[in-house]
Amino acid sequence: MEANLRWVLLTAVAPVAWGANYYVTREFLPADRPLWGAALRALPAGLLLLALGRRRPHGAWWWRSAVLGLLNTGVFFVLLYVASQLLATSVASTVMAASPLAMMLMAWALAAERPARAHLAGAVVGLGGVALMLLTRAGAVSLPGLAASVAAMLVSSCGYVLAGRWRDGADALASTSWQLTAGGLVLLPAAAALEGAPPVPGPTALLAFGYVTLVATALAFAVWFAGLRHLPAGTVGLLGLLNPLTGVLLGTAVAGEELGPTPTAGSSTRQTGASARSSRKSPYGTPSAYVPGRKIRFTRA
Repeated sequence: MEANLRWVLLTAVAPVAWGANYYVTREFLPADRPLWGAALRALPAGLLLLALGRRRPHGAWWWRSAVLGLLNTGVFFVLLYVASQLLATSVASTVMAASPLAMMLMAWALAAERPARAHLAGAVVGLGGVALMLLTRAGAVSLPGLAASVAAMLVSSCGYVLAGRWRDGADALASTSWQLTAGGLVLLPAAAALEGAPPVPGPTALLAFGYVTLVATALAFAVWFAGLRHLPAGTVGLLGLLNPLTGVLLGTAVAGEELGPTPTAGSSTRQTGASARSSRKSPYGTPSAYVPGRKIRFTRA
């Protein structure tokens, strides 16, 4: 029991770091470079963990690393970057509150891991919080951003379940480094071909990239995949509710976003779901979603 609690607390670091990542990406990183943003997040973190672990893939881990790197890094990071730029921080993170249910269903389908009733109830309540948040929000929500966020949730849920299932022959640090490196190597030529030269960040953006790479990626993914090896998928999935909770708190308290007429109801619903476990410019041709108190940022021509 005590060992499980330690793993729960350690794994919880990841969704908190990811919740803050929405705010950092939206406020401080270039909005028109999603491929470079994802590549500069993945590859340095992967190489850092690779240097620390000093292990290369072997046997089946060559193709496993490619598959997991594509799902958990390549596709996921790009979709998440787009969602972070097109949606308000509170909205982008709140959509991910549906990930526990998606992850449980994926685990059931791919690994025959039947979800516990308490886990399933908590996930459904968390999903209700998402619906309440979106339906009562003041102002329009970007549909491309919403689609990117949902797609990111589904892709990552599939990847996380496979990562939890493929645990033989590699520790969490090694497998995480292989995934991030593989995903980064896929993103690098795509970014160069489609977006040209990499962005030259100023001091603030450089600090933001440092947080995204070291904390929200290297540290967060290492502890997350370690948690997937020691905890049921349902438990890990519900810990993911800390992601939207952190995003909503930062979006409202720091970025000055407004949730809508009934913000308390949506936030409390997501918190209830978690409790059940224990018992800039857009490249898409439209302005970013309006957020009270912030200037509207228009797209490039």
